[in-house]
Amino acid sequence: MTSQWQSCRKCETLQQVEVFPALFRENVPGQSGEAILIEGESSCFYHPEKRAALPCQNCGRFVCALCDCELHGQHFCPACLEVGRTKGKIKNLENHRMLYDTISLALAVLPIITLFFWFATIITAPAAFFTAIWYWNAPTSIVRRTKVRYILAILLSVVEMAGWFFFIYSLVELRRV
Repeated sequence: MTSQWQSCRKCETLQQVEVFPALFRENVPGQSGEAILIEGESSCFYHPEKRAALPCQNCGRFVCALCDCELHGQHFCPACLEVGRTKGKIKNLENHRMLYDTISLALAVLPIITLFFWFATIITAPAAFFTAIWYWNAPTSIVRRTKVRYILAILLSVVEMAGWFFFIYSLVELRRV
């Protein structure tokens, strides 16, 4: 990748232009499906007149070279690739994820930070604890993250729940006296 600063011809402001090597590569033509030459040969699910190249690794349908969609060494048919993208079944196609570690940490910390809502920890502390435990093995982020947020959320929520336990226990003991 090369980058240069150039001035605009109209407004004379400096602009950085980045040119990637793919701009200079030759376009590689896509593969077209081969016609069936022998009777009884496997055909493509989507193009019955084309010879099947390989099966889809998700549904098992035979696809021709034209319909073959390769993704990280796996081969999918167009329908499975679309379903995988829309329903999130193929993790390599995700462009966003729910950050449960951040949610559980926020449930544990935000009521304490906003001093007016500290009493909400009676609800948010167990919610933070169970969210952290339930989603411990869920993918954290598209960008690699550690489990530190989960650990902090669990520790803070346990401290908050213990505080509520001792508070309620002391109220009960005070009533007995």
